Amino acid sequence: MCGIVGIVSSDHVNQQIYDSLLLLQHRGQDSTGIATLEGDHFHTVKMKGQVREGYRTRDMRMLMGNVGLGHVRYATKGDAAREEEAQPFYVGAPYGIILVHNGNLTNTRELTAELYNVDRRHLNTHSDTELLLNVLANELQSSISGLSLDAEQVFEAVTRLHERVEGSYAAIALIAGYGLVAFRDPNGIRPLVLGHRLSETGQDEWVVASESLVLESGGYRIVRDVEPGETILISADGNMVSRKCTPNSQLVPCAFEYIYLARPDSVLSGISVYDARLRMGDVLAERIREELPGVNIDVVMPIPDSGRPSAMQLARNLGIEYREGFFKNRYVGRTFIMPGQSVRKRSVRQKLNAMHIEFKGKDVLLVDDSIVRGTTSREIVEMARAAGARSVIFASAAPPVLFPHVYGINMPSREELIAHGRTPAEIAAELGADHLIYQTVEGMNRAILAGQTEVTKLEESCFTGEYIAGNIDAEYLAWVEATQTS
Repeated sequence: MCGIVGIVSSDHVNQQIYDSLLLLQHRGQDSTGIATLEGDHFHTVKMKGQVREGYRTRDMRMLMGNVGLGHVRYATKGDAAREEEAQPFYVGAPYGIILVHNGNLTNTRELTAELYNVDRRHLNTHSDTELLLNVLANELQSSISGLSLDAEQVFEAVTRLHERVEGSYAAIALIAGYGLVAFRDPNGIRPLVLGHRLSETGQDEWVVASESLVLESGGYRIVRDVEPGETILISADGNMVSRKCTPNSQLVPCAFEYIYLARPDSVLSGISVYDARLRMGDVLAERIREELPGVNIDVVMPIPDSGRPSAMQLARNLGIEYREGFFKNRYVGRTFIMPGQSVRKRSVRQKLNAMHIEFKGKDVLLVDDSIVRGTTSREIVEMARAAGARSVIFASAAPPVLFPHVYGINMPSREELIAHGRTPAEIAAELGADHLIYQTVEGMNRAILAGQTEVTKLEESCFTGEYIAGNIDAEYLAWVEATQTS
């Protein structure tokens, strides 16, 4: 999971890109990068850390141009500690291309071999974004006839890219002297939203971003989501054309976007993230009634922030008092996406503090968006008990995470997933909770997809073990577990 944005404007885009990345910071905190296109010349700044910590006035002065893109990284491929793996990535031919990517390619071994042995291209990192960029560059080189580049050649190149690349990818690229290209994988697993506005002089201005909140904040009209398998080409003067570049496409967005990843004020694939989380609370309330008849609950408390909508709705449905028992330090990042278990565990206590007055002598129902490794959940249960809770019931608005996620969320190993190979009672004992309630897969789908006609299916492989993109088999999963760390 990463956050990406691309803008074509009538004025310099450096400040717009910076502001957009601040809004997308929740999607990645390892590193960040901005690139702008001024005529046929790129300006690029990238660094480790968060957006507000990294960029300086001198960087913004250098980032001139009316076309640009930006990225915030949450590493799922390569090494989070290597600054050279920060995006965007650049190749010098053809024309000069710079690219950012959100997602995860699943046939990286095959692509690496092909690029070296067939395409004769050199890779300098282990990042799958560099792979994606080189495949695009190679296919674009093969499509070019004559000196100039036209839309047909770009669409032809991306069509062949889809034939070679497997996995999830929402990507934005700049082509020197031409403009911006955005495309999305044939399953639409990772989000990408298109927006438009008119400048004060009446010129068309465009944005593509991982979440709709970027568009709304910038005063853009939400045009639509980029369709699965679609390519959008926007020239530097604001002319936009698009085409579906694969005959086999379906819209299967990632369920975890609605559970945890996206901000609640975003709308993805026509589904309000906030509304979906409220409905997950409705369905979770049904589970509480079924699984815990007669169990006393004095108060419902959320694990802030992404657990809050579900907790509020659950409390309303059950007719139980809703209270805020944890105070959150907003200057600590999201613990789930921090690299390394020791860092996550230490950050939980830095991020949350239990208020004793809300816990003392009470039977407490804690509601979180999900339980992945259990590190955060275990620490929170301990904090609730130390604050005086008489009993602690833990509820997850998502189903048990049982399988690795290979499409852009850093869950490479089954052994680190607390639900893998354990019953709910055993998990409750591991967490130190008196009772544990999970959402069902059916309930999750019912909540997220309520009233939908456009989206009828979710990418939910980490719950079901059913992978929709790429050749994901036991050998591949074993390779992922052996070669990737979280």
